[in-house]
Amino acid sequence: MAGLVLPECGLRPFPKIYPRPRTGLPPTTANAIKITPFPVSKAHIFGPSFKVSTWSGDRNWALNVSAPVRVPSTGGDEKERERIKGMEDDGEFDPGAPPPFRLADIRAAIPKHCWVKDPWRSMSYVLRDVAVVFGLAAAAAYLNNWLVWPLYWFAQGTMFWALFVLGHDCGHGSFSNNPTLNSVMGHLLHSSILVPYHGWRISHRTHHQNHGHVENDESWQPLSEKIYRSLDDATRMLRFTLPFPLLAFPVYLWGRSPGKKGSHFHPDSDLFVPGERKDVITSTASWLAMVALLGYLSFAMGPVQLLKLYGVPYWVFVMWLDLVTYLHHHGHEEKLPWYRGKEWSYFRGGLTTLDRDYGWINNIHHDIGTHVIHHLFPQIPHYHLIEATEAAKPVLGKYYREPKKSGPLPFHLLGTLIRSMKQDHYVSNEGDVVYYQADPQLHGSKKSD
Repeated sequence: MAGLVLPECGLRPFPKIYPRPRTGLPPTTANAIKITPFPVSKAHIFGPSFKVSTWSGDRNWALNVSAPVRVPSTGGDEKERERIKGMEDDGEFDPGAPPPFRLADIRAAIPKHCWVKDPWRSMSYVLRDVAVVFGLAAAAAYLNNWLVWPLYWFAQGTMFWALFVLGHDCGHGSFSNNPTLNSVMGHLLHSSILVPYHGWRISHRTHHQNHGHVENDESWQPLSEKIYRSLDDATRMLRFTLPFPLLAFPVYLWGRSPGKKGSHFHPDSDLFVPGERKDVITSTASWLAMVALLGYLSFAMGPVQLLKLYGVPYWVFVMWLDLVTYLHHHGHEEKLPWYRGKEWSYFRGGLTTLDRDYGWINNIHHDIGTHVIHHLFPQIPHYHLIEATEAAKPVLGKYYREPKKSGPLPFHLLGTLIRSMKQDHYVSNEGDVVYYQADPQLHGSKKSD
């Protein structure tokens, strides 16, 4: 979440998992990306596959990440493969150990129909959500009662988040097999909630290509201790003190995370390669058009009314996005590994993600809580994720962390978030398998002698 898409951009295949390396991670043939049509080839590839397109009618804007069919050995001997579901010799589960199964084993366990994309079904969710959004706004404006407004803000902000998830599916290509439909709907859905579709889509591609990598990940990746210590006290405190982390998404769009630079709106940003300039300009122009529309509505209905109908729900949406994207990569009772160097792989990085249960919200935000399978196979439509997850659980074993069941509303996740903010501050500057560490000084604790 700030949390939450891999597009098809450019006219040539990406030669590496990270198209413009800046972190020192050496490219390898194991990390090469191949362009393959669905279904995925049986060839041994490592890393997602992308279709490439242009703005013309045959351009495919889908994020279409094809997970690798087989994952090469990460350097351990065959005894690693004989370990049962990550169990060490003393019987304890090691979440950072290479799994004894392959990505192809998980793929084989998922029913074939789970990969089928139905554009009519996808559009039905769009129509449902848009109807609810306009219905809520009309009802709130008609009643215009301060007993109603707080309920409206929460409900409408949640629906904005649902629209974002559908746009996220457009970027992955899981919305439909039609690239034009994916692009048009992605722009309409994301621009309406002030998200630059292509700019965010491309950075989300980087997130999926490098999930679980300390330096190369793009969404709530950990700070190294060196970067953490370099932050001024105010920045450090704000990053780990609620509610400020839940308001981070707009800041991230403009300036990314500490230790990285670039803007999702600027075509020359470090986020993009030269062939993506037109994509970014198109999305930024769409974003500006939405800003202009909001300016007109401010004059037409008054700024206070616009704030109540759109402004406050927008910030509720931002809080949902940051909450969900954070909790899918943090906050488990057992520490989650992060990787560098030869220990990192697309497969092992994907296994560090978490599923979450959101109660009634599961259906409203299109089951985005089923995050593990989504990260490994982002081309699966959201309406098949639950079935695919159930089918994959026997293969995943202890590498799948069962989410805590929620009540009607996921209030339990606030406790999880608070605990994580107190414990998950930085990772070591060195080491290929690292875990979050806590800074006891962050919230005013006295330094131990």
